[in-house]
Amino acid sequence: MMELLVVRHGESQADLEDRHEGRADFELTPLGERQAGLAAAWIAKRYRPHEILSSPLKRAARTAEAIAQECKLTVAYDEELMEWDNGLLAGLKREEARLRFPLPVSGRQPYDTFADTESEIQFRARAEAVLSKLLSSQRPTSDLRRICIVSHGKMINMLFHSLMNLPFHTELSLATGDTGVHLWRIDGSRRRIVFTNAQEHLRN
Repeated sequence: MMELLVVRHGESQADLEDRHEGRADFELTPLGERQAGLAAAWIAKRYRPHEILSSPLKRAARTAEAIAQECKLTVAYDEELMEWDNGLLAGLKREEARLRFPLPVSGRQPYDTFADTESEIQFRARAEAVLSKLLSSQRPTSDLRRICIVSHGKMINMLFHSLMNLPFHTELSLATGDTGVHLWRIDGSRRRIVFTNAQEHLRN
């Protein structure tokens, strides 16, 4: 049996500055660092993983490193866990992006790479590939293998859509706050959402 403990990074500087983040590589804020530490302690006490995989972007990597330190593990970095590639929008303030790259009248299409971005189709395919590799590594045993994945809001949603075999066009999405934690259980062909967006570690 496999469990995926999926964690969003802590607050980043881009959050404070109302910028498009995506592939822009912003650091965690001091609050984000504290959030990562609290999440790490909570995870180590309640859902200690056997492995940690992370996006290499700084905000996710720093969050993963905090978890690794608490759990006495090392982090394996995977570029496929990076956030949606937002091309020319990366790092721009949202108002500036609206002026420089207004969306087409017809809106963004699933195949669209407007402003040099990753299309929705490409993004879903990337999430499917990440999940497929993980699921194919399941061991034929009843022993639990828990993998902690540290990533980003949009990527976490795409992984969720892939896990649940949701249609490409769906209005369903996961709320994922700063250091929000999700637990997904896979036992053969059975897939179960144990909980989503746990943030009780931030309430203390």
